[in-house]
Amino acid sequence: MTRPIARVLALLEILQGGGTRTVAELAGRLDVDERTVRRYVEHLLDLDIPVRSVRGRHGGYRLAPGYRMPPLMLTDEEALAVLLGLVAGRRAGLVTTSVAAAESAVAKVRRVLPEALGRRLDALLEVADFTTPARPSLTAEAEVLLAVAEAARDQRPVKLAYTAAHGRSSERVVEPYGVVAHSGRWYLTGFDSSAGQVRTFRVDRIERAEPQDGTFSAPTGFDPARQVLTGIAEAPHRHEVAVRIQATAEEIRAVFPPSIAVLEADGPWVRARIRAEHLDWIPPRLAALDRPFVIERPDALLDRMRALAARLTGYAGSSSSATSSNAPSSLS
Repeated sequence: MTRPIARVLALLEILQGGGTRTVAELAGRLDVDERTVRRYVEHLLDLDIPVRSVRGRHGGYRLAPGYRMPPLMLTDEEALAVLLGLVAGRRAGLVTTSVAAAESAVAKVRRVLPEALGRRLDALLEVADFTTPARPSLTAEAEVLLAVAEAARDQRPVKLAYTAAHGRSSERVVEPYGVVAHSGRWYLTGFDSSAGQVRTFRVDRIERAEPQDGTFSAPTGFDPARQVLTGIAEAPHRHEVAVRIQATAEEIRAVFPPSIAVLEADGPWVRARIRAEHLDWIPPRLAALDRPFVIERPDALLDRMRALAARLTGYAGSSSSATSSNAPSSLS
């Protein structure tokens, strides 16, 4: 949905609150000028929504008395899917709008539902809880997300104004292969003509997306989600780790998912390549894997692995000593 249409709907939402709204008030709430407000009102009139113009010192716009949005015809399961989708998407950090916009969307759907169904869904939303904590939303501009998604679907190049993690801004033309949601963020992956290779971009760092002329064909069998996870795993970090593990790829993936490690077959072994900012979290995962392994680099990881082994041995010894000291002594 483009920004003007969203603001036309926002205008309708304000007017549904009742009363007469001055042009100046509407302009302030919509963050547009008064001329634009009048144009939005004309859009509503074109949709047969009865907006009345009130003249005079306290004049402005209001909806015709008795007007209400028609009921939204949803089955119980459909209504549950819509509302839970909005709530879950917001908690997962994937809603690319402000919190206020997400809550407004929930309120709109709730308001046009039949009363009996609305009461039942209210009960669910009030008592429902989640075992995973809510993720903070890194708001990606909704218009940007929709623009790159449309370009990927139509296989049309798109020019991006992008700011990298280190703060450098650039413009580049990308052939978008897909849009992927991962860990509370949206990513775009595709062929970057500036770099001459497939790259992954965080959507919240795209300031502008402009469709370009022409079309392209994505590589056969290209997997956008796998590419994004590989790109995250290979992102530059302080340490480059290489560990050979005598286990299957499926066993290794249980503790080192694709977003963490890149796996390479090496005879009966599998080499896991990991880029990490810190090393302390890797030894416990290798221990949990419980398979033979060889640390190829860095030496600092080998030191941490030995330190963990010493601590575990000490814990086991302490447990044994505690059991012995608490045991009843025999009488002579």
